[in-house]
Amino acid sequence: TLKAGFGYLAAVLHKRPELSLEDFYINRFGRPLYEMFFEDYTEKLWGVHPSQIAPDWGAQRVKGLSLSKAILAVLTKPFKKGRSAKEVETSLIEQFYYPKKGPGQLWEYMAQKITEAGGEIHLNSRVTAIQVKDGQITSLDVAHAGQTEQVHGEVYLSSMPVKDLVLGMGEAVPSEVRQVAAVLPYRDFITVGLLVNKLKIKNQTHLKTVANIVPDCWIYMQEREVKIGRLQIFNNWSPYMVKDVENTVWIGLEYFCTEGDSMWNASDAEFIDFASAELEKVGIVDRADILDSVRIRVKKAYPAYFGSYSEFFKVRDYLDTLSNLYCIGRNGQHKYNNMDHSMLTAIEAVNAIQNHDSDRATLWKVNTEAEYHEEKKS
Repeated sequence: TLKAGFGYLAAVLHKRPELSLEDFYINRFGRPLYEMFFEDYTEKLWGVHPSQIAPDWGAQRVKGLSLSKAILAVLTKPFKKGRSAKEVETSLIEQFYYPKKGPGQLWEYMAQKITEAGGEIHLNSRVTAIQVKDGQITSLDVAHAGQTEQVHGEVYLSSMPVKDLVLGMGEAVPSEVRQVAAVLPYRDFITVGLLVNKLKIKNQTHLKTVANIVPDCWIYMQEREVKIGRLQIFNNWSPYMVKDVENTVWIGLEYFCTEGDSMWNASDAEFIDFASAELEKVGIVDRADILDSVRIRVKKAYPAYFGSYSEFFKVRDYLDTLSNLYCIGRNGQHKYNNMDHSMLTAIEAVNAIQNHDSDRATLWKVNTEAEYHEEKKS
């Protein structure tokens, strides 16, 4: 504790130039806490050391949080009951709305409203090429069931990875922009779902939970000896997501990887066995208590902030010249947004379309810490 305290005081008195995510964390928490809580987890997530990652990611994900604000929040909590979420630092929010059966309910309802209004949703279809002419997208080549058709539209909203979007436009894109987009970095994602009889870790808090399991929705795994990055406890997100919430626990083991590496290429059975062994190693479950399992892989889950990202402005500037294109969502903007901010980019895009607003700045500013970026410029 003393070491962490003195480390934080040193960071307060001697601010580092914020050239990397490492600088960002040390300035706000001090080196001892950075090394204890942030360094290894961040490297698990991105596959590179925080000293090689742009500080922008910290500004988006950690927001205005620092050690002093975290301590102040704990000390003042008893006197500030009833505060709205807007009055609390994002990273310290303790309550929020969550769909009864998970976020998929949002998209199912949205799909229902689209079809009720006469819209069409084409599933299992892939955009293979994008035609661009005179500063506009004119059509898309869409592959479905072994056939390709050309689709025309007046306005295009894209949530596909920026890399794929730009490369799909082919020679219409300036070579410098294509070169940057072609090597934009991403991290891929694997989750292993385990249904277990019980967890070995106990609820030692005053918080009441169903079956008295630990109250956490997720647990970050800083341990260097395992590759697992985060553990989700779905019972605590919503008890309606678990069939027998009184007697079983549904957990998700999250791994960050790169498509084509050994984790990605392992068979489902091999990887589930590996993940189960890791969770047993850190004392969270006994493998004998595992009732069922599943493994899911997700490509380009995390747009990354290193490599050619430093030149991403060239890609954005070009995309903004296409008058009928609106880039939305996490991958659509190559920005590590949460779901709420990703949805907000779509809302802002619709507002712009309805108001015939050609300025894309509002879309790109969603979840951008203006104060932080002003400090970085000065």
